[in-house]
Amino acid sequence: MLKETFGGVYTKFKLHFYQTVFSRFQSQESSLTTVEGFCMEIIMALGRPTINEFARFVHISPPNAAYKVNNLIQKGYIRKERSPEDKREYHLAVTQKYIDYYNISYRYLDTVMDRIQARFPPEDVKRLDEMLQVISTELMPEIQLPEPPAEKK
Repeated sequence: MLKETFGGVYTKFKLHFYQTVFSRFQSQESSLTTVEGFCMEIIMALGRPTINEFARFVHISPPNAAYKVNNLIQKGYIRKERSPEDKREYHLAVTQKYIDYYNISYRYLDTVMDRIQARFPPEDVKRLDEMLQVISTELMPEIQLPEPPAEKK
């Protein structure tokens, strides 16, 4: 039962994302291919990776990663920023153009979270948050993400 329920929730989030992506293609607002969209999602989630870090994560060669990154730079979705620690190294940073694109599909998460907080008592919401943190940190060790920025109160 838990597996099916969780799978259903995960599938609904994915389908909502896909609906949003396709509606953007329909209205010609997006110049991202599907693969480029996945690349952007990964770069955003990794939090300013280098090209080599991105390449390692997606298991592609650094030249192939550089090609994909250069296409995204040309389209205005990411930029390279020189590392202050090592001037030879560049980090990939998403641009406002991508953040605006990303936020359109990410608003659904905010909507669902608002509905959870309205529907359930605060102690249940706190427990759900604790459980999701355990799932993310302990039960999904294969994927390490950078710490998210502190939430503004």
